Amino acid sequence: MAVLTSDITMPSARSAIPPALLIACVVLCFINIAMLHNGVTAHWWIYDENGLGIPTDFVNVWSAGRLVLDGHPELAYDWDIQKAVQVAVLGQSYEGNFAWHYPPPFLFVAAVLAHFPYPAAYAGWALVSFMPYLAAMRAIVGRSFGFLLAAAFPVVFTNTLVGQNGFLTASLIGGTLVLLPRWPVLSGICLGLLSYKPQYGLLFPLVLIAAAQWRVFFTAGAVAVLMAMLSWLAFGTESWQAFVHWMPMFNKAFLVEGRAPWGKMQSIFALTRYFGGPESFAWMLQWIMSATVAVVLALLWRSRKVEYPLKAAALAAGTLLVTPYLFLYDEMVLAIAVAFLVRIGLDEGFARHELPALGLVAALLMFYPLLGAPTGFGATLVVTALIGWRVGPWWREPVAPLPAAQSPAKSPSMAPAE
Repeated sequence: MAVLTSDITMPSARSAIPPALLIACVVLCFINIAMLHNGVTAHWWIYDENGLGIPTDFVNVWSAGRLVLDGHPELAYDWDIQKAVQVAVLGQSYEGNFAWHYPPPFLFVAAVLAHFPYPAAYAGWALVSFMPYLAAMRAIVGRSFGFLLAAAFPVVFTNTLVGQNGFLTASLIGGTLVLLPRWPVLSGICLGLLSYKPQYGLLFPLVLIAAAQWRVFFTAGAVAVLMAMLSWLAFGTESWQAFVHWMPMFNKAFLVEGRAPWGKMQSIFALTRYFGGPESFAWMLQWIMSATVAVVLALLWRSRKVEYPLKAAALAAGTLLVTPYLFLYDEMVLAIAVAFLVRIGLDEGFARHELPALGLVAALLMFYPLLGAPTGFGATLVVTALIGWRVGPWWREPVAPLPAAQSPAKSPSMAPAE
């Protein structure tokens, strides 16, 4: 890598973990556990002090599943009907809407969850989806420290609190990237399953073509098509018609009218609107950033000078930069980029600025509830800057060969596919 080796502290052993990193992760992990415990005992998770359901994101998943089980999957997309089911589930009404806007294949997950009582499904969804996320982080870091790093990520609590799918999204992106070098078919399956949130797959076709990863490309496409066909057979044409019909209304509500406060979304588009910028200017900045990220990633993945973990970290961070619709729980994907950076640091040594910068990332994510501003976007920019520093002027200088014992390519999960 084209970085200044004098700025990097080489580890004395591959298993050595900087004490500051270890202590920080332990503290953050305990903070997540303490906040979740407090959420249960203080009655601001699942049920309030009166025994009524707390209006939050998971209620739309369970309610959509309930409509599927009742034989009306297409009605999951109807805002009024969805809210009526949600009010019945929660035992109280609320302002606004938790609208269902996922493609029909995700109704399979919703239907499974709706087989269980609401509180069991709520807690169970967080726990079950957390498991593959843990596995992905462990595989990326390449040692058991990955479990601690995964549990310490500040957004873990937020995602659990609202019952969102950040764990699933992060595990699928992480699985795609960690499996790609040696198991391209399995990688493609993970990527195909990610089509339940298509905005996070926008960059993958581009980089797969640039890197000539055809098996991943075609496997992902086949899985996505298969999921669409199965959902059509299971839920009917009406579900897809409803999805297409209601999606423009959803986009208008959240990207034009700002029904969700702009501070909740973590993109350059939302940041511009948060500070009062006009919609046209926000879109212009978003398109410039998206185009820039796409071009850089295509060149990066085409290059043979950059080691794979850096390419993977860049792609994980890039998926968060190119979409305007991004909430804090979606920042779980940033944990994947951080895990690749930590893997490189543990294998090759951390630069003096890297651990403090990662501390800043954690702080920005934790400060969101206090500020109500798009601090998650700032965290993504910091991680992107760290990746950029590690990449260096790769288009001009060759990569210095690493000692065989330290080369990430020698690891089974990172070796190039034969």
